[in-house]
Amino acid sequence: MASKRKVIITCAVTGAIHTPSMSPHLPVTADEIAEAAIAAAQAGAAILHLHARDPQDGRPTQEPDAFRPFLSRIKTSTDAVVNITTGGSPHMTVEERMRPAMEFKPELASLNMGSMNFGLFPMLDRFKTFEHEWERQHLENSRDLIFKNTYKDIETILRKGADNGTRFEFECYDISHLYNLAHFVDKGLVKSPPFIQSVFGILGGIGPHPEDLMHMKRTAERLFGDDYQWSILGAGRNQMPLATIGAAMGSNVRVGLEDSLWIGPGQLAASNAEQVQRIRVILEALNLEIATPDEARAILQLKGKDQINF
Repeated sequence: MASKRKVIITCAVTGAIHTPSMSPHLPVTADEIAEAAIAAAQAGAAILHLHARDPQDGRPTQEPDAFRPFLSRIKTSTDAVVNITTGGSPHMTVEERMRPAMEFKPELASLNMGSMNFGLFPMLDRFKTFEHEWERQHLENSRDLIFKNTYKDIETILRKGADNGTRFEFECYDISHLYNLAHFVDKGLVKSPPFIQSVFGILGGIGPHPEDLMHMKRTAERLFGDDYQWSILGAGRNQMPLATIGAAMGSNVRVGLEDSLWIGPGQLAASNAEQVQRIRVILEALNLEIATPDEARAILQLKGKDQINF
């Protein structure tokens, strides 16, 4: 009897795109981030992708001390794989973005695979009032913002991560990012199988049409054959539709309030766990099995929870 395919669910708990005024459910404090992450893991997320925020105003921060309180709680309360951002915020330097991953030596870290315009300003058409002035500036400033990820930046992060035994979730916002990844595979700086997170629907990157997803998949197969792990991230209202299409085609999936504040048209998600539960229902309806954290570790060939520094 054929066995069911295992699908890894990643939950991106808070991120650096959305701001506190956009949803009362967006985790901001260390306690809120820890509770949201633990609930997402209990709902079925094998990987927790984590950013930190200033507890006073919700501003993104890469200060290691902002990560430490929720990392320790998550480690003691779940077996989930912790994935620490090196993307941080497009407004930060690469050195700032790298600090928590270098400090805590996680099993997995995110790595953006190319420079791009990162347009968040269209959200100003939807959200008109903000509790903190930085929120409006954060969105407005993205009209003239390059999210800098040069070849030197990427190589630096890859080499430092390798020294720590950390592997990467390669965030690919466009076709060129797949070619950049292939370059680093050819240079021997990326171990197989690369874990590719295809990102759809961010202004400045590839669009959210199903044909865009197909184009990403065809290109990845041409470059990497079957020697890669694939995951789908759809921004905003594209979250569930694209994850469903991708899963039906063999991908893993990512959900969470970093990527979308919504659970349905005009309906804010009450929690990260609610989104995990929704995608889990969809995956199980497709006769797919939800990967456990240890199964995700085996699939992605991670170093193990006993080798992290938190």
